[in-house]
Amino acid sequence: MHNTALDAAVLEKLVAAAVAAPSLHNTQPWRYRLDPGTSTIEVRAAQERGLRHTDPVGRGLHVSVGAALFNLRVAVAHFGWEPAVRLLPRPAEPDLLASVRPAGPLPGASRHRQGLYDAVWRRRSSRLPFTGRAVPAQALAELGEAAVAEGAELAFPEVNEVRRLLQLTAEAEWFTATDPVRLAESRSWVRDGASDGLPGAVLGPRDAAGRLPVRDFAALRPAYDRPSAVFEQRPLIAVLSTRHDSRADWLRAGQALENILLTGTVHQLRASLLHQALEWPGTRWALREPGAGRGYVQMLIRLGYGPEGPASPRRPVHDVLDAPTGA
Repeated sequence: MHNTALDAAVLEKLVAAAVAAPSLHNTQPWRYRLDPGTSTIEVRAAQERGLRHTDPVGRGLHVSVGAALFNLRVAVAHFGWEPAVRLLPRPAEPDLLASVRPAGPLPGASRHRQGLYDAVWRRRSSRLPFTGRAVPAQALAELGEAAVAEGAELAFPEVNEVRRLLQLTAEAEWFTATDPVRLAESRSWVRDGASDGLPGAVLGPRDAAGRLPVRDFAALRPAYDRPSAVFEQRPLIAVLSTRHDSRADWLRAGQALENILLTGTVHQLRASLLHQALEWPGTRWALREPGAGRGYVQMLIRLGYGPEGPASPRRPVHDVLDAPTGA
C-alpha cells in the first residue's frame, strides 16, 4: 500500500504503542502529530515535561523519545508497512526529533523479531528483587544484536567491573540525595492517581544488603516507604553505549534500549534501569572503560528473572496527539 492513508483507529493504536515506552520518572516527554498529506507521524519533544535539573541537556529526554520511536516503528511494521524513519528531520525545528512514514508494504526480511509487538504491551520495569538465575548465552547474544541493529553496543561486564559501576551509581544517588533542587524535581513526579509519574505501587523495596543502589523513590515520599528486601547477590548489569554522543546518538540509544527491553520481554526477562550515574557529568564520564573500547554510556540495565513489576500509568492518546498539520 503506497501513499498509505492512516485511519483514526490505526493511528490511535500506533500512538498508544509509542506511549507505552519507558521514560525517566515516567514523565512521557513526547507529542505526536500526523501530516495527513503524507501519512507521516511527527515525533516531538514535550520540553515542558523534561527534567530541567536532573537532565539539563536533554539527553535522557532524547533517549526516552527514542524508545517511543522504536515502539512506533514496531507498530507500523505490525500493520504491514515499512517504517521510513528520519531523525532530526528539520534542524530549524529542534523539538521535532523524528518522523515515521508508512512507506508501502513491508518486505518480509524487514520485519522485526517475532513477538516484539506483543511485548510492547507486556513490557514493564521491575524494581523488585530478581532470583539470580543465570540468563542463557543465546538470550544475551540476542540482546546484544538488538543494540547493534540500532547503531549501539551492549556489553556485559565481569563481576569486578559491575561492582565499580554500582559504586558509581551509589555515589550519584548520594549526590542527588543531597541536592534539594533535584530532590524536589523528582518528588514532583512521585504521585498516585495521575496518568504519568510514579505511583507508590511501582517504587519497589530497598536492597537490605546495600549492594544494589536501586533509586530510592520511596524516600521522596515517606507515605510510600517500602521495607527492605534481599536482592540478587550478583546482579547482571548491561552497559548500553554509543560511539558518539550527539542528539542523533541519544535517539539511537533510546531505540536500542527499547529493542533490548522488548527482546528481553520475549525471553521472559525482567529489567530495571540504573540511570543515576548518567545524571552527573563526573560519574557519567567515569562509567567509560576505555580499555574495553566502550564509547559513551547511555544506560545501565539490570536484567534477570523474577516477578513482573506493576504497570505504570500512561497518558491517553488524545493527550499526546496534536491536531493534524494544516488543520
